[in-house]
Amino acid sequence: MISLRITDESTSLLRFASALAAVLLAVWLGAAPLHAQTPGSAGPVDPVLIEDLVAANRILATQGIVDAYGHASVRHPRDPNRFLLSRSIAPALVTADDLIEYDLDGVAVDLRGRSEYSERYIHAEIYRARPDVNSVVHNHSPSVIPFGISTVPIRPVYHMAGFIGAGLPVFDIRERFGMTNMLVDDADRGRELARQLAGHPAVLMRGHGVSVIGPTISYAVARSVYLELNARIQLEAIGLGGEVTYLDPAEAQHVLDAGENRGYTRPWEIWKREALGTP
Repeated sequence: MISLRITDESTSLLRFASALAAVLLAVWLGAAPLHAQTPGSAGPVDPVLIEDLVAANRILATQGIVDAYGHASVRHPRDPNRFLLSRSIAPALVTADDLIEYDLDGVAVDLRGRSEYSERYIHAEIYRARPDVNSVVHNHSPSVIPFGISTVPIRPVYHMAGFIGAGLPVFDIRERFGMTNMLVDDADRGRELARQLAGHPAVLMRGHGVSVIGPTISYAVARSVYLELNARIQLEAIGLGGEVTYLDPAEAQHVLDAGENRGYTRPWEIWKREALGTP
């Protein structure tokens, strides 16, 4: 028969081990994700807004602003700390069933095994930084990309792009994060992108694309379309040689003061009907 004799020394060791375990547990809990549980839903969304978000993705595809990559989102109307974004799928294929509700940490409310856009943090951090923003579009607009990789700034050349104002900032991911895969796929990168965006309607992303915002879905989508058109026209004008006459900042401000093309309701109606195939 083996007997155990508990000495003062062994008792001290047991107490030390217990205390150490408690400390390690506290440290682990402190480092654990804030979302140990799935965030709750902000509630149902008006079907019209759902339809608009589906249309936004398809419009961007039909207008050539996105191909298989890119995405559009909308802030949840019931809770400013939630937004809706599709699962990871080509924008032209988005349906209402593909939409996922997220919190501002990029955590899904009800993922149900669906794949996610790695760059959902673009949307989350812009919504966090800009309470005036209710819709975000990220795209790889081909004519805009040259202005993010050259010293020539994008400037408004016609009235439909007056929102550009005196120019747009360029987010160069290398300046803060060094060599990366160019994707804004975590909160730190999203936060820096939102900081660079500041009070502008869009931010160019060096060697990548652009993120565009708006107070409504129609604004974010239309700005994306007219930003691409403006870039195309500007490139053509530069190619002609000679001096290019841009909109004066005062003229651009008048465009904004006049309601920025009246909220783009006229083109939005056409684009939405075409994208959804409705009469």
